[in-house]
Amino acid sequence: MSHENESKITNEVKEDRGPGDLTLMAELHQKEIWEWKQKESEYIQTKNLLDGSKRIIAEMSSQMVEQVRIIKELEQEIKRLVAENKK
Repeated sequence: MSHENESKITNEVKEDRGPGDLTLMAELHQKEIWEWKQKESEYIQTKNLLDGSKRIIAEMSSQMVEQVRIIKELEQEIKRLVAENKK
């Protein structure tokens, strides 16, 4: 008995849907939607990080301006005290 004519049973699943099959197109569309949602999520995360960084920079800038103002006032006070001591 020859084994040449026997069919082999495999567990491989062959894709029998063509490019015009609606179920295949729906699955590809869902995959594309998921990929776009991932990109949107990354965009939102990056935007939130940028907005937070902008707020921190604005706060630090205003604090620096305030510190410069205080330093100038203190320098004027030092000059006044030195002049007062020399009298």
